[in-house]
Amino acid sequence: MATHPATTATRPLTVGFDLDMTLIDSRPGIHAAYLALSAETGVWIDADLAVTRLGPPLEQELAHWFPDERIQEVGDRYREIYSVYAITPTLALPGAREAVTAVQELGGRAIVVTAKHEPNAQLHLAHLGIDADDVIGRLWAEAKAEALREHGASVYVGDHTADVRGAHTAEALSVAVPTGPCDEAELRAAGADVILPDLTAFPAWLRTYSRSWV
Repeated sequence: MATHPATTATRPLTVGFDLDMTLIDSRPGIHAAYLALSAETGVWIDADLAVTRLGPPLEQELAHWFPDERIQEVGDRYREIYSVYAITPTLALPGAREAVTAVQELGGRAIVVTAKHEPNAQLHLAHLGIDADDVIGRLWAEAKAEALREHGASVYVGDHTADVRGAHTAEALSVAVPTGPCDEAELRAAGADVILPDLTAFPAWLRTYSRSWV
């Protein structure tokens, strides 16, 4: 992980980012992984549909296709084959690298808090050259507050209404981008404090925000 000098502000600036559909467009990779899982298990999975509802933990999606007693086994297998099928096709979303760098250039720390299996999240970031300071996986919605509090994050950036809830549970500012399954109206209704069109707008917003950071 990257190492950066501490900010000169009274409190260190730490910004959390969600991963799927916030920093990365993982739909092509996840689509490929679901097709491979379907072929291996002999169970039909509508990969086109599955990638329209990214965000929640894997088990929630698998429950649409497998009986309860198979979900743990199949989920473990999906995570094993994920690195083979899902890393290379996945793309960085516009502004993702610049958003992370913007935090670090201000002397802050940029962390990734995601529902994804942590080793796979790290593979994505390494492959795409997104140099986060820390990665915390397997946390969803309000549970993300655990990591945000532990790292002292004052801002959490995400694309899902569940990310808004996670930020607010941690008493952090919720910055939302409608680049995933939730549109601007849904994010606003969920209580997002700031809505940006995408991460290309984040560095300018952060510079303004940082002027009031103490």
